Amino acid sequence: MLNPAQINAYRERLLAERASLDEGDAKGSEDRGTVMLDQQSVGRLSRMDALQRQAMAEANQRRRTARRQRIDAALVRIEDGEFGYCQDCGEDIARARLDLDPTAPTCVSCAQG
Repeated sequence: MLNPAQINAYRERLLAERASLDEGDAKGSEDRGTVMLDQQSVGRLSRMDALQRQAMAEANQRRRTARRQRIDAALVRIEDGEFGYCQDCGEDIARARLDLDPTAPTCVSCAQG
């Protein structure tokens, strides 16, 4: 069972990670924009490079969105007093697992199936 100081430390860590994700969204917004055909560029390779950069930026955005959803779910569990307990079996989630990933919603046994 986690004490209030430990739970608060996880909350702060989750909030800091969410802020970092928001910063990544802001930095990547330009690369996710529409790729314009630039007649002054070297040609087809420049366009392919821009399309590849756009695809990578979109994939990174999807990963940040999925991670943000996990963080938000963990923050809700903190507020509801459910943080640190497995959502499947109700047992405590090991501290080592939470230290590795505080968004983990299940214990190792339930995660392995």
